Amino acid sequence: MPALAPVPPLRVRVLNPAEVRGDGAFVLYWMTLFRRVRSNFALQRALEWGERLKRPVVVLETLKVDYPCASERLHAFMLQGTAENRRRLAGTAVLHHPWVGLEPGADEGMVAAFAARACVVVADDWPAFFLPKYLAETAAPLGVRFEVLDSNGLLPLAATDRVFPTAFSFRAFLQKELPKHLHDFPVEDPVAAADVPRAAPALLRGLAEKWPAASDALLEARPEALAALPLDHRVKPVAIPGGSHHAERKLAEFLARKLQKYPEDRNEPEVDGTTGLSPYLHFGHLCAHQVFACLAKAEGWTPEKLTKSNGGKREGFWKMSPAAEAFVDQFVTWRELAFNGTKRDTFWSVEGLPAFAKATLEKHRKDLRPHRYGYEQLEAGRTHDALWNAAQMQMVRTGWFHNYLRMLWGKKILEWSGGAAEAYATMERLMNTWSLDGRDPCSYAGYGWVCGLYDRAWGPERPIFGTVRYMSSDNTARKLSVKNYIRQYAP
Repeated sequence: MPALAPVPPLRVRVLNPAEVRGDGAFVLYWMTLFRRVRSNFALQRALEWGERLKRPVVVLETLKVDYPCASERLHAFMLQGTAENRRRLAGTAVLHHPWVGLEPGADEGMVAAFAARACVVVADDWPAFFLPKYLAETAAPLGVRFEVLDSNGLLPLAATDRVFPTAFSFRAFLQKELPKHLHDFPVEDPVAAADVPRAAPALLRGLAEKWPAASDALLEARPEALAALPLDHRVKPVAIPGGSHHAERKLAEFLARKLQKYPEDRNEPEVDGTTGLSPYLHFGHLCAHQVFACLAKAEGWTPEKLTKSNGGKREGFWKMSPAAEAFVDQFVTWRELAFNGTKRDTFWSVEGLPAFAKATLEKHRKDLRPHRYGYEQLEAGRTHDALWNAAQMQMVRTGWFHNYLRMLWGKKILEWSGGAAEAYATMERLMNTWSLDGRDPCSYAGYGWVCGLYDRAWGPERPIFGTVRYMSSDNTARKLSVKNYIRQYAP
């Protein structure tokens, strides 16, 4: 059997100076964010090590209860994906050990104990939330090589050290740099492609007793199992189901039924014209490579059709249908621009705003606010603005809310807050608590855009906003159909 295709070196980052342990019992893949079995560079890398060292592969998929804003909603969505990973790996050579903490701190020493028996540890290189610090602190004292794998986007994070200030500048860079990476996709089914020894449960003797696999009740996200955990029980599970199967089905539905009308429908709140894939992308149930590969197949497209860079223009570079090019610009340019922003420590706060935005917002920080609302009023959708309330309630009730209205939602929070820092904190808390796709680089790029990130100064200068782009509910209601949307999601 041929060896598994190697992962591109730009996707691999080593977090400690330790060496591969030749006498280890297995290769450990610690799955924390790329929670899928297919098209996963991290799993592929672990299997690559398994082939090279002739060792079995163990997948340790973990879920703590003490992450920020931990809730029944977030837990249920992730657990549904974990249950599917268990089903997909059952009967294969890979041993899947799904662990769910029952109390804060229950994971203390766990990864170190698993790593003590491993030849090498592989984990997910995701640049947001608490994970970068958590993985770095875990890796540092280990006596075995600890790698993290970038499976975030079509462009490897290491492909540039530059942080781009606008979508136009990033698009121009992508048009020159991205083509060389479009032949380096993850293996679609790495488990089937790999030739590794079968992992026996005995490999985890002692470990599995101290940190046992999650119960069926937990993996099925049964209400009584979730109720027993120390989570935010106000934030209940929603109808959006987690897992790669549902993600792949939603993608297929979008390409078959919605893609051709995407440019016209994606901004309409009353039309189901968006992909709805952001929760699955956020939790790693689906990846950018899968989305792009399915789009390319639907379009009959190959990388050979690419033109030379057209200077950062939106249209014409990909040589796809107009609808597909509109989608690719949102999905590739804007999504990966957000991940590019994480290279700057200030990306997560108002400190990362462009100079014009910081100056104009500070100039108008003490302007009179005709309306001011506290966090509890905003969370409950109790403002004077019916469209804003509906957007907030869509997020609270469904775990997701409409892409276009997110811009208006943020702009109004800025208008009703005592400055950009307060607005940032409010947007972050609301999204992290209620939305399945909060905590993501794309979410923080959105908070930044509300306050002027990736944008330019706009005139005329206004109270509160200064020269930061302004949006109003009245103008939005004139451009888009929202009456039924407001009726559907009214508090």
